[in-house]
Amino acid sequence: MSRKQILTRENDIIAFSGLEDFIDSPIKQYSSGMYMRLAFALAVEVDPEILLIDEILAVGDAEFQEKCDIRMREFRQRGKTIVFVSHSLEAVRRICTRLLLLDHGKMLADGAPDEVLSAYEDLIHHHGQKELRRSSSI
Repeated sequence: MSRKQILTRENDIIAFSGLEDFIDSPIKQYSSGMYMRLAFALAVEVDPEILLIDEILAVGDAEFQEKCDIRMREFRQRGKTIVFVSHSLEAVRRICTRLLLLDHGKMLADGAPDEVLSAYEDLIHHHGQKELRRSSSI
């Protein structure tokens, strides 16, 4: 976006981020949560065809998380692609319509959320059992 485009959307970006009281502070004084709120607000205001999100919902309060959920549902309804990376099963269930399960760069499953989350839970249980056997044999 050009500087002019950002300036025309500045108020919407700031309002979405919820940082009205802090926007004039130097960004180096922002907490990581504040920085991520501003980054997400800017990203969704750009209106990309593909939105990449990595654990953004781990920051912010419930109100901000709800605004993010609503915005992502709007993106999906408009046919946009969202790539959401998370370890939060609750967030994945709430947001995603299709999941890919990756383990050390290898795709293990691709499909409906319930199906892939079941495979994920099996993988975690399996890894947990290996760790338990490994630690008990030391």
